[in-house]
Amino acid sequence: MCETIQIRDAKGHIGQKVRLRGWLRNKRSGKNIHFLIVRDGSGEMQCVAVGEVLSEEAMDLCDRMGIESSLDVCGELSADDRAPGGVEMQVSQVEALQLVEDYPIAKKEHGTEFLMANRHLWLRSSRQIAIMRVRDEVEKAWADFFYDHGFARVDTPIFTPNAVEGTTTLFDVDYHGDKAYLSQSGQLYNEATAAALGRVYCFGPTFRAEKSKTRRHLLEFWMLEAEAAFFDHEDNMRFQEELILDTMRAVLENCAEQLAILERDTSKLEMVRAPFPRMHYRDAVKLINEKMPGREGEFEYGSDFGAPEETFLGEQSEQPLFITNFPANTKAFYMKRDPGDPETVLGSDLLAPEGYGELIGGSQREDDLEAILARVREFKLPEEAFEWYFDLRRYGSVPHSGFGIGLERTLSWLCGVPHIRETIAFPRMLHHMYP
Repeated sequence: MCETIQIRDAKGHIGQKVRLRGWLRNKRSGKNIHFLIVRDGSGEMQCVAVGEVLSEEAMDLCDRMGIESSLDVCGELSADDRAPGGVEMQVSQVEALQLVEDYPIAKKEHGTEFLMANRHLWLRSSRQIAIMRVRDEVEKAWADFFYDHGFARVDTPIFTPNAVEGTTTLFDVDYHGDKAYLSQSGQLYNEATAAALGRVYCFGPTFRAEKSKTRRHLLEFWMLEAEAAFFDHEDNMRFQEELILDTMRAVLENCAEQLAILERDTSKLEMVRAPFPRMHYRDAVKLINEKMPGREGEFEYGSDFGAPEETFLGEQSEQPLFITNFPANTKAFYMKRDPGDPETVLGSDLLAPEGYGELIGGSQREDDLEAILARVREFKLPEEAFEWYFDLRRYGSVPHSGFGIGLERTLSWLCGVPHIRETIAFPRMLHHMYP
């Protein structure tokens, strides 16, 4: 009886007879020989079936197998640098679990609309598998990083009675007769749990109903949000730098094969170093008005940056770039004003290089009760919905800061993927919710 293994463990079984179960990625055939490229989710292996070893019936079975047929093969493994993964199987037994003859995604080019409609099958391609493997690595790296830095994961609600940044971009739902919203952020709850545990983070799906149809927008995406008591704005930015560098190190060390499949120029990642450069919002506006093609003199001070502006600014540096000191009226009510520049906030956006846009948004939070009350009134938010939040300033208020980092945006940059739709298994975008 053959020992069943995963392809990723094949190098430890050279010279042994083993069993693989998987799907047919590709096939080349010659006279009395078939080269079966088998994938099992952990990797790919070339399995060589020859007529001198197999029966006529088994060779006919190999001949009839189409792409994505599921199969069970046994054979002896040998080292071969020319084969995928450096290991090859000489097949001694083959069984088809299901023969496929008409797989919809053939080797020819398909349009994006077709691939998105068949996302459940497109996920099986080498490129999509590579992106999902990098995503898995990033999630693991984040969990390890925050654990090692003394942060506790505390999951926050999906249903919320109030908005963090206004209700215009939220999905509202009927909550047994009351209006509730799908969460756009767990930050306010993080502030409460940080007062209990000191350093916390949450990680989960986030929902934004804005009707944006760009290569960087999803209506449902995953965001990690961290909050730390006794962190000021400078602590916050330094910690973000550590997170980015640690994440990048993990991906470069553990996902070289996947990055090669994606044809990612890793030299651009390897040159990233801390500290990251910083640019005051005022200087960013000046740069846009002076140097951004087609926008000279058109960008108004006090406007928030859109995708074109973020792309332009990110292309000005080979390093991730902090944009700091946004005008207070452009940012959320909870951001603390800069004592040295009171029209602005102690907040920052971290833009990825190469034009991949915003990765992180963060700030020091307003910890003074009267100041936060004034901001809620200024934004015309319902005070009664925030009474519990005001309590955090009434009972043991301390300086604290936090940020949110988007998983899909981060993956787009690390993988060099031009459109965010490829960075999540089943993307939810404007007018797209199938499958």
